Amino acid sequence: MSELEGQGVRLRALTPADYRMVHAWYGDPDLVAPFDRYSPDSLEEFQRSVESAPGDPASLAPRFAVVDRHTGELVGVVGYYLAHPVLEYLDVWYLLGNPAARGRGFGREAVALLVDHLFRTQSVERIGATVDVENVPSNRLVEGLGFRSEGTLRSALFHHGRWHDVRVYGITRPEWMARRPPA
Repeated sequence: MSELEGQGVRLRALTPADYRMVHAWYGDPDLVAPFDRYSPDSLEEFQRSVESAPGDPASLAPRFAVVDRHTGELVGVVGYYLAHPVLEYLDVWYLLGNPAARGRGFGREAVALLVDHLFRTQSVERIGATVDVENVPSNRLVEGLGFRSEGTLRSALFHHGRWHDVRVYGITRPEWMARRPPA
């Protein structure tokens, strides 16, 4: 797996030293669950899912650790998965597990690096993101990267005792390349 370098963040493979912290992020309902469902597995199950993810296009496990380039601190994770059994596109997702890292552009840069990497290494023509409509920062993040809102799935995600609407976003290869010319 390649490392991806940005100005403020570096994306790298998760290491066994990261597993405990990332697993703790997933197990913190205040961190993950305000805008998504969470289901904390055991640490061992989490580790197996991360280690098997490279061979499983549908895996929801983290694909990259997000590291602050200036401090070397692990601040989050990003991933992608084959979102539909017939349609050929990938959905990206992201979690800044360190609340102090939020609002500093790390998430935006990490997602941009991931999308750029996916368009350069995968044969898909579209990359999507699905975001809880109430998650204003996440909606702003993908919109700021050029993703277009393609619709709302009403009552599509259940968490915190109620159904939530999610917004479906997408960006095509030509749209992305027009915004981010090849290096």
